[in-house]
Amino acid sequence: MNQSEQLMVSTLHQYEYCPRRCYLIHVESEFVENLHTSRGTREHERVDQIGHRIDDHVRVEYALPIWSDSLGLTGRCDVVEFHEDGTIYPVEYKHGKRKQWENDDIQLTAQALCLEEMFQRSIERGAIFHQQSKRRREVVFTENLKQQVQNLIPLIRDLLQQETRPAPTTHSQRCRGCSMIEVCQPELWDQQKRFQKMYHGLFQVVEEE
Repeated sequence: MNQSEQLMVSTLHQYEYCPRRCYLIHVESEFVENLHTSRGTREHERVDQIGHRIDDHVRVEYALPIWSDSLGLTGRCDVVEFHEDGTIYPVEYKHGKRKQWENDDIQLTAQALCLEEMFQRSIERGAIFHQQSKRRREVVFTENLKQQVQNLIPLIRDLLQQETRPAPTTHSQRCRGCSMIEVCQPELWDQQKRFQKMYHGLFQVVEEE
């Protein structure tokens, strides 16, 4: 697959959270920082500068480039641990507390699938490191998670070919902390849909009379 046709692994993270947000960022090149995203960016930059180190016989690589030709994915891992017994253990850094959404797990699973293809080795587990709590949350790469990643890829490719924005997420609680809310304007979208419904309903009544 041509490198220009490959999806960034981070795109899966955006899409799983909200397809409209994914479209705004990756098609319309819109991105707005807020307190949460700026802190997350600084944390990633800090981690990326470390490079690599040996810690208790574990080789730790930072900002490791990854790819999968079979899935058409490319990106990088915040941290990958290479243990003496051959275990490969990816770790994704996230600002804040543990989130209730599955997009972090989807992103980490996509990284694991790339690493499996690159190193020809099964990867069973990884972790999300939550900066606010300074704790890791282990993620088991189940067949269900792997299948979700594979199912999302064609959906994202279709989304990126669209000429119009998709509808806002139906999970309105996700909008509250989203940095893109002023660009997205989900409330305006809802008002327009209600107006269109009223408009068509009015003409239907007139025709029946």
